[in-house]
Amino acid sequence: MRQHTVQTPYMVGEVHFYSTELNGDLVLFDSGPPTPEGEACLKDQIDFSRLKYLFITHCHVDHYGLANYIIRHSNAEVFIPRRDAIKLQRHSERMARMGELLTAYGFGSDFTSLLQESFERNKIFPATPERFRIVEESEDLAALGISYLPCPGHSQSDLAYLVGNFAVTGDVLLRNIFQAPLLDIDMDSFTGRFRNYDAYCSSLHNLAQLRGLQIMPGHRTYVDGIDEAVIYYVTTLLERARQVRPLRKRVLYEIIEQLFKRRITEPFLIYLKVSEVVFMLDFLENPALLKASLVQIGLFDQIRKQFDDVAPGETP
Repeated sequence: MRQHTVQTPYMVGEVHFYSTELNGDLVLFDSGPPTPEGEACLKDQIDFSRLKYLFITHCHVDHYGLANYIIRHSNAEVFIPRRDAIKLQRHSERMARMGELLTAYGFGSDFTSLLQESFERNKIFPATPERFRIVEESEDLAALGISYLPCPGHSQSDLAYLVGNFAVTGDVLLRNIFQAPLLDIDMDSFTGRFRNYDAYCSSLHNLAQLRGLQIMPGHRTYVDGIDEAVIYYVTTLLERARQVRPLRKRVLYEIIEQLFKRRITEPFLIYLKVSEVVFMLDFLENPALLKASLVQIGLFDQIRKQFDDVAPGETP
C-alpha cells in the first residue's frame, strides 16, 4: 500500500490517498482535493493508463474532490458509499432541509444564506462524479480481496476499506485530531438530522475489529493504534461535553453565543462548532450509550474517571 500526500487549502492541512496493486489492477483509495496541487500529485504519481478502480472513503471535498479529474483522464470505475450517492443526487433538497434544521436551532435565515455562500466560496461541494457505482451494491470488492466496514460518526457514510493487513480509514481514525461529527440530514429518511453520536457509539464495535491492522489514515501520516485513537477522541469529547453541560438547557444558538462570544464569525466555522455541540448534547442526554460501547471493546476503564466527572451516576 503506497501513501500519497498533498497539501490542501483547508484547515485539515495535508491529506493522504492510497494506491495498491490487486490481481494485477492498479487501485486507488480516495483522490485528494480539487486543486492544481492535487491534480499535479495524481498526474505525477498515478499511472492513469493502468488505473482500474477508485474507492472513496467518504464524499468530503479533500477525499473525493478529484473524482471527475480521474474519470476524465482514465477508464477507472469510481465507487462511492450509498449515503453519499443520495447526498449528491439530492443536494438542493439537502441544503433546504439543513436550513430548516438550523432555523429550529435558533439561527435565522440570514445565517443559513451566509452558510450557503460560505460553502460555495470555499468550494465545499465539488461536482458529483460523472459516473459512479455504489460500494455496498457491488461484487467487485470481494473479487479484488477488499472488504469494508461502515464506521459512521464523522459523516454518515464513512467506510473503512480492508485490504490484506491494511485498513484505509479516511477520517475515521486520526492521530490527535477530533474529527468534527458533521451536522447533516439523515439520508435514509430526509425527515430529521443524522445522529452522529449514536452512529459513533455503534461504530466503535467495528473500529475495534481493526486492531492489529496497519491503519492508513486520511491525515497525520500514521495512527499510533486503534485504542489510542479512540481514547483520544473520547477524552476530547468528554472535555468538551463538560463545557457544554452547564448550558445544555439553552437554545443551541445561545449555547454557541455563550461558548464563543462572537470570536468565530465565519459561517462554515460556526457550522462546525454547531455540529460538535449537537454531538455533545446527544452524549449528555444518553451517556450510557457510549459507556456500553466502550465497555464492550474493553476501553471504558481507561476513561472511567473522566467519564464520571462529566456524567456522574453512570459509573458504579
